[in-house]
Amino acid sequence: MTVDRYVRLIAGVFVLASLALGHLVSPNWYLFTAFVGLNLLQSAFTNWCPAMTLLRKLGVKAG
Repeated sequence: MTVDRYVRLIAGVFVLASLALGHLVSPNWYLFTAFVGLNLLQSAFTNWCPAMTLLRKLGVKAG
C-alpha cells in the first residue's frame, strides 16, 4: 500500500473508533473526531499531514 492509502485507512479507523468511544464512553471523544476531520481538510489543501511524515520515515512507498 502507498502512503495515501495508509493515511485514509488510519483516518477512517480513528473516526470510527472516536465515534464509538463518544457514544459508549464520553461525548468528549467527538472532539477527536473533529480533530481528524480538520486534519483531513487541511491536508487536502497542503498535501501534508503528520501521518504522512511518520509513514515515510517508516519506509512506506510514496506511490
